[in-house]
Amino acid sequence: QWQLVESGGGLVQAGGSLRLSCAASQRLYSSHIMGWFRQAPGKERDFVGAIRWGTGTTYYADSVKGRFTISRDKADNMVYLQMNSLKPEDAALYYCARATSYSTSAVSYSDWGQGTQVTVSS
Repeated sequence: QWQLVESGGGLVQAGGSLRLSCAASQRLYSSHIMGWFRQAPGKERDFVGAIRWGTGTTYYADSVKGRFTISRDKADNMVYLQMNSLKPEDAALYYCARATSYSTSAVSYSDWGQGTQVTVSS
């Protein structure tokens, strides 16, 4: 059974940076897509970005493009979300998730972590 565990959230001032980590309990394969999503209170779970495990190709939502970077460590089955120039509107519970084909829709991802909270003060 897949387990994904996020870490690295916290409180940061606007303009600051955070690096989120996601640890997968099983080996990831080239066909896997690892996505990051976020959900603010009272809002839907939104796509942030994703990475193709095999090629390392990354995809980003327009709202984070140029500020956030997704990377992976294949040896340790880790995925990272580097967040720079954070804005108050970036505050949310951030999740990593696993899929077998690329999608920006949360319903396409079958396995989810418990989330890590990011708070951005203005």
